[in-house]
Amino acid sequence: MKKGIHPEYVDCTITCSCGNVIHTRSTRKEIKVEICSKCHPFFTGTQKIIDTAGRVEKYRRKYGKKS
Repeated sequence: MKKGIHPEYVDCTITCSCGNVIHTRSTRKEIKVEICSKCHPFFTGTQKIIDTAGRVEKYRRKYGKKS
């Protein structure tokens, strides 16, 4: 690596809006995020399908399993 062209790599604290704190290393000392793996619906299993105007049902009728 060339000297003087790379940013300093320091300990970093990532803070989520849910209160989860992750310690890692980065070029920034502190990072604030709105969503993390502790509160994201995909990872928590609380994912909801929002059906607007019956689109999900229409998709299931068109591409779903045939009885």
